[in-house]
Amino acid sequence: MRMCAVSREVRSIDELIRFVVSPQGEVMADLKRKLPGRGLWVSASRQAVAEAVRRNQFSRGFRRDVRAAPTLPLDTENLLVRSVIEALAMAAKAGQVISGFGRVEEALGQERVTALLHASDGAADGIRKLDAIARQRGENLGKWPDFPILSALSSADLDLALGRSNVIHAALLAGPASKTFLSRSQILVRYRMADDDKTAGA
Repeated sequence: MRMCAVSREVRSIDELIRFVVSPQGEVMADLKRKLPGRGLWVSASRQAVAEAVRRNQFSRGFRRDVRAAPTLPLDTENLLVRSVIEALAMAAKAGQVISGFGRVEEALGQERVTALLHASDGAADGIRKLDAIARQRGENLGKWPDFPILSALSSADLDLALGRSNVIHAALLAGPASKTFLSRSQILVRYRMADDDKTAGA
């Protein structure tokens, strides 16, 4: 548990992002919470980070003059995206990712999938068809969805993670690497959505 420097609320570290100061005096996100030095914790939401920059909260928290770039909220989001891409690449190397509409459709039919991924810029038709299969699977089990359906990454992001071109749909299979990917994805989604759906304080 740590206190958010902006809201002053005590929250789980899974709901916060740790920031540190680089040797050059610049504020940067420490997503893995391993960088040396004093850390300042801010709620994992774009608005909270922007507010910390606007209110000069980092200089106050670190008790010295530091540089928090106006682009820090976007820079932090980009780091979160990169972290998710790296986790997906690791899951793919571990054999825990299936990509391509046909292969994903087949995997859904065999109930092997623990998460369904769509590119955020994917065509609605393909997304709708696979979601319908997922819905049917959930109805058979008495609930829907019985696994996450994510669209946090673009097609270019999926291409980068999986080393292929034009990846629109993918499916995640059970395994430790998959759990890491889902955990990092959750943080990214929270960062983007917490303020939009009014759940930042929940």
